[in-house]
Amino acid sequence: MAEPTVGILHPGSMGAAVAACAATNATDVLWCQAGRSATSAARAEQFGLTPVATLPELLDRSDIVISLCPPAAAEDLARNLAGHHFAGVYAEANAINPERTQRIAALLGPDTTVVDCGVVGSPPVGGKTPTLYLSGPADATERIEALFATTAVRTSALGTEVGKASALKLAYASFQKTSRVLVALAVGMAREHGVDQELIEIASKRTDSYLAEPQYIAKTAARAWRWGPELEEAADALAAASLPPEMLRAAANTLARWHDAKDDGELTLTDALDRLAQP
Repeated sequence: MAEPTVGILHPGSMGAAVAACAATNATDVLWCQAGRSATSAARAEQFGLTPVATLPELLDRSDIVISLCPPAAAEDLARNLAGHHFAGVYAEANAINPERTQRIAALLGPDTTVVDCGVVGSPPVGGKTPTLYLSGPADATERIEALFATTAVRTSALGTEVGKASALKLAYASFQKTSRVLVALAVGMAREHGVDQELIEIASKRTDSYLAEPQYIAKTAARAWRWGPELEEAADALAAASLPPEMLRAAANTLARWHDAKDDGELTLTDALDRLAQP
């Protein structure tokens, strides 16, 4: 099979890095400049992506399109594409619940083959190796697997049912992200009473405890703008399964207090806890 041309929608920190890996087995990787920020342009250039002027041009030239954007934008983004009747593989890789993934597949219509993708792990830079879980039509899934063969993005097929990859991603995220929110609350409470170091000492005696690594609180705060909407999606998935969503919604509300810390790489533990304490 000839190497495909790939289009990446919204080349953020994850999307641009994933697209750069795809370039290993692609003829070209395109991104659309229209409406994107100077930061996005610089990131796309850093990862060697090829700019195109308009979305129709990207769709006309692409065999595979990868959608990786903030969860709240996923459906609107697909709606913008629907009228173009894209006749290729659409890799829906956003952290959204299975029902939304299935709605997007229906929205794009029969011309487009949708593969449900769930990214678990950090962006594939600096030795990081995230896994891209896949579910959807077998031939399209195999094309995604071939696209990332021998790259830092590992792939794992889950079957042909669209929605399985999204469910796995959110099931994992509901634990991994909520547990870090609980760490912030626990350390914040302990700090208020001057026993935060003692709390960390207790936690350090246990294995694999986020409480023993409070430096992650600042990292959590910087990612809160993305994680909060993702947990809302996970809460919707719980509600759809007749399971109580309240804990994840509460964690999302907590993350909202850090919304103005978006991607702040200079944020300290003290700054993060102080912001968390503000009403």
